[in-house]
Amino acid sequence: MAKPDLMRLLSIAGLLAIWWLAATVADSRLLPGPGAVASVMWSEAASGRLGLHLTATLLRVAAGFVLAFFIGTAIGIAMGRTKWFDRWFDPWLVILLNMPALVTIILAYVWFGLIEVAAIAAVALNKVPNVVVTVREGVRTLDQGYFRLAEIYRLSPATRLRRIVLPQLYPYLMATTRSGLALIWKIVLVVELLGRSNGVGFQLQIYFQLFDVAGILAYAVAFIVVVQVIELGVLRPIDRRLERWR
Repeated sequence: MAKPDLMRLLSIAGLLAIWWLAATVADSRLLPGPGAVASVMWSEAASGRLGLHLTATLLRVAAGFVLAFFIGTAIGIAMGRTKWFDRWFDPWLVILLNMPALVTIILAYVWFGLIEVAAIAAVALNKVPNVVVTVREGVRTLDQGYFRLAEIYRLSPATRLRRIVLPQLYPYLMATTRSGLALIWKIVLVVELLGRSNGVGFQLQIYFQLFDVAGILAYAVAFIVVVQVIELGVLRPIDRRLERWR
């Protein structure tokens, strides 16, 4: 096993040990230990409820992320490359960046109803400004020498995007992907808590009403595990592959 992986496992083991010790000292149902939380996770998984609600949340996260990523990337590239476009939309961007996510979610439900489209639109709209800011800053750092070469060789806009822009933007795109997933799933939980009948957020609401901390932690830990699997199994391999251009 590689040393970084060993250090990661030891770090997680240390965190679990601190959690177990704190729960043992507190000896309260308000702070259940890892064993109690794992028991609830197993019970929910065996009943099928955990898989059902995790799937519902992951689908919303995926839909919101894809919309926000592609819309935000397109706008970010346009703002980074076109000065008048940047000046025109910059005030809009500042307003959206400072708009509380809760307000956007409530307005979406009020205007469009408690429907899935409103939920996903609210999630995407909350993330688009962050993607735009990151991508715009990345575009501003692009090496202009490549664009002069593209003009000399008369490369098409699609080729310039594929061969010049995206390879240089990949660190920014990966950064916004990681931060986007971390932010979007938190927003999705609020969306589900306020207006959906399934998902992790919906279950957290039920356990909150019951003051069942073990249930709350069970669903939170389950989703964190899923996110870590996505990070290790999807994002890191993609990151290593895209790094080859250097």
